[in-house]
Amino acid sequence: MTKKLVLIIILALLSKMNFAQELPTIRATSKIIDVRLGNKFYKSSGFISPEKKPDILSTSNLGEKVTLYTDVDSISVTIEPTTKFDFVILLNDTIKAYAQIKYKPSYLQILQTAAKYNFNDNRAIPKFEYQEKSDPNLIILRKEFKLDSIAGTGGEELKIINLLHWVHNLIPHNGNGENPAIKNALSMIKECKRDNRGLNCRGLASVLNECYLSLGIKSRFVTCMPKDTIFSDCHVINTVYLEGKKKWVWIDPTNDAYVMDEKGELLGIQEVRERLLTNKPLILNPDANWNHKSSVTKEDYLYNYMAKNLYRFQCILRSEYNSETWAKGKQFTYVELLPLDAFQQKPDKSINKNENAGTTSTNYKTNNPTLFWQTP
Repeated sequence: MTKKLVLIIILALLSKMNFAQELPTIRATSKIIDVRLGNKFYKSSGFISPEKKPDILSTSNLGEKVTLYTDVDSISVTIEPTTKFDFVILLNDTIKAYAQIKYKPSYLQILQTAAKYNFNDNRAIPKFEYQEKSDPNLIILRKEFKLDSIAGTGGEELKIINLLHWVHNLIPHNGNGENPAIKNALSMIKECKRDNRGLNCRGLASVLNECYLSLGIKSRFVTCMPKDTIFSDCHVINTVYLEGKKKWVWIDPTNDAYVMDEKGELLGIQEVRERLLTNKPLILNPDANWNHKSSVTKEDYLYNYMAKNLYRFQCILRSEYNSETWAKGKQFTYVELLPLDAFQQKPDKSINKNENAGTTSTNYKTNNPTLFWQTP
């Protein structure tokens, strides 16, 4: 190693040491901290954690002043898009806890960067299909659970909402559990009743989807996903077609939820997404809830949780009874809608074979929402 290279390394190390020494420092004798974000004050909202290097406090509130308080000191920074403010908390004059206040975009802000689609994308995707209510299994489902009576004799919107409430009340949501191996409404309803168990969001949407199909109502279950291609959480809801108004509407059996505009008109998934992007009013039905244990609020559900999960969408091509039960020789076909800045735009069509299960899965991609939300 040359003397010149050794000197460069030493200078770099000294620079880092000086930088660490020059970090703003505040003192503390207690690990408990308070935080003020703009006009909101959060008492005892965190703990000093020397083991984290650094311990990061993230906020999406651009332009707001963030102040962190220890029991004897405080430090503040105004949040900008480039904010990454490093400092030290000196605990009991001996322990250094490295900390950082940084800007991190909210899920809504991330979604608002994904507004663009390509309405001229003409990559070939097959037409979505919907099983007829004359299918023998759908007839059994309709009769066994008296779904005509549950739907009632009102208009189609009321029927759709009545069935939503029925499934929500019938089967609890269990987001931590796997769905049964046999994934059709008849089997899953009976298994949940027998074993006193629930279903995850995909299972609930699948059950409700088949109930709608059994009454001749066009419906799909939609996997709503975040921007990241690797994720730990997504959400599955239903898109249900109103024949009278020639439009799709948002129906969520997990949260007994539907969404309206300021005039009380039911909105579809794409409409809700557009209104989030353009800050137009959204109204959540007031009785939306999770398992009748907690209310669902518009702010948390739409502007946070679903803003995360409205980045891209996937639907099975043929909406039918028992559509996702694995069986040897079965073929699954899905279509995915992506904004232009989403990851993994290619390939246009992919085919994956599961040799162990004997199944084949085909996935199409499009940037064209008109094709994805096509009229039945």
